[in-house]
Amino acid sequence: MITVSKEDYLKSILEAEGEGQQVISATLAHRLSVSAPAVTMALRRLKRDGLVNVRADGRVQLTPEGRAIARQLMVRHHLIERMLHEQFGMEWYKTHDEAERLEHAVSADFEAKLVAKLGAGGVCPHGNPVMPETAAVRRKRGMQLLSAVDSGKSYRVRSTSERDRKLLEFLDKRGIRPGCTLRVIDRNCDETIVLDTDAGKVHLGKVAAEQVWVVSEKDGRRRD
Repeated sequence: MITVSKEDYLKSILEAEGEGQQVISATLAHRLSVSAPAVTMALRRLKRDGLVNVRADGRVQLTPEGRAIARQLMVRHHLIERMLHEQFGMEWYKTHDEAERLEHAVSADFEAKLVAKLGAGGVCPHGNPVMPETAAVRRKRGMQLLSAVDSGKSYRVRSTSERDRKLLEFLDKRGIRPGCTLRVIDRNCDETIVLDTDAGKVHLGKVAAEQVWVVSEKDGRRRD
């Protein structure tokens, strides 16, 4: 029996892999906000059910069956986020948490209806594809982290991280959201950057700026 908890672990493993992280117990404890003993017990159950393998060096790997379950859950999460935003007008920064709750209840029939309505693939309200991408893949596609761009230039926001609701609201209030254009005015010695957005002049710290991927405004127009 695949429980909600098991699905959450499998999806977290696949997400971490896709983002280029080394998947060990500590990685899962951090991503799921659970204790180390809880991860140990969960992995023991997942291994017993043939859904993961734990290597001698502690790295966790999905079996083909575990990967299939995780991929299906991520597809459904993506579709729910798009439905909430595109069909119901939910604010982009709220959709991830809502989809986390609803993804476990989606049937195959409803998933097919969502695909027929929204189309397969595409990007979610945060600008991300169905499956997570590594930083290297994003850079090959012309993206840069907002924390590393040049002053005096304009950029189009392509995507943001999804899991920190408070951060997403923080960005939204400062006019930093997928699809928006901003100009980098200056970079300070404390690694904060000064931006001109539709919310006015904004100061953004390095930690927040490292959660935002952008393209140059010229490249953004060409891709639209």
